[in-house]
Amino acid sequence: MIPLGFSPEVEAARGRGAPLVALESTIITHGLPHPQNLDIARRIEAEIRAHGATPATIAVLKGRIHIGLTDDQLESLAQTADGRKLSRADLALAIAAGATGATTVAATMIAADLAGIEVFATGGIGGVHRGAETSFDVSADLQELARTPVTVVAAGAKAILDLSKTLEVLETLGVPVIAFRQDAFPAFWSRDSGLPAPFRLDDPRAIAQSHRARVRLGLAGGQLVANPIPEPDEIPRETIERAVAAALADADAAGVAGKAVTPYLLGRMQALTGGRSVAANTALVLNNARLAAGIARELGTIDR
Repeated sequence: MIPLGFSPEVEAARGRGAPLVALESTIITHGLPHPQNLDIARRIEAEIRAHGATPATIAVLKGRIHIGLTDDQLESLAQTADGRKLSRADLALAIAAGATGATTVAATMIAADLAGIEVFATGGIGGVHRGAETSFDVSADLQELARTPVTVVAAGAKAILDLSKTLEVLETLGVPVIAFRQDAFPAFWSRDSGLPAPFRLDDPRAIAQSHRARVRLGLAGGQLVANPIPEPDEIPRETIERAVAAALADADAAGVAGKAVTPYLLGRMQALTGGRSVAANTALVLNNARLAAGIARELGTIDR
């Protein structure tokens, strides 16, 4: 039996067939310090509620997958100093050990699918790291998108990654990459990566119809909706590229590797941009929450 539990809010939403949006929890444990992490988690949940859906923040607490967290659980997780960072490879081990951990994009997709949630809002997905031709550092998020039938709304892939190679891998894996209301693939903190998006759709209903069509066709995997950061909040691509180059050099000098790379780089980006990257990250994840709520609402009106 899968150790799966639902918060009272999510259970009530399921009972009345209301739209649900999954949320990851690494943004809480491995993103910002307390209490800023708790504040942004609450703001994202409130944004989804304000746009007609129910948020379901996902985490593993003492070996049990929680779909939706109470406010007390959210606050406890925000103050957890030793929580694990869980991806596909870690999820079963954490459950077996009775451990507490936060879910990455991949683990959140797995748990959302188990719970019957079809839409997931996040900041940015993982992807192919720069220098992957020698490090072989490729996020499990890409394979998960090819396996698990969840629509993921993100501001593209994190700009610290090799975006061109990330798009190539997603194409090879058969994952639709859909830019929302523009032709360019966004670059997380910037609206335009300089790369064309494979597909473009301009309204949440069309995205929902695409999701439903994939399910009916029996196609494995989900789809990535690349939602550009709002224009007033973006950081110019040239500024980001300079900061990324410096952050990568710092990581190399410090010998940072494996799961520590992304948190380290994001921390260095915060310092190198004078905090602008954190403000932009907040704006883009709230923007993604709004779009995800709209897609979830539309899915509820389309027959399975």
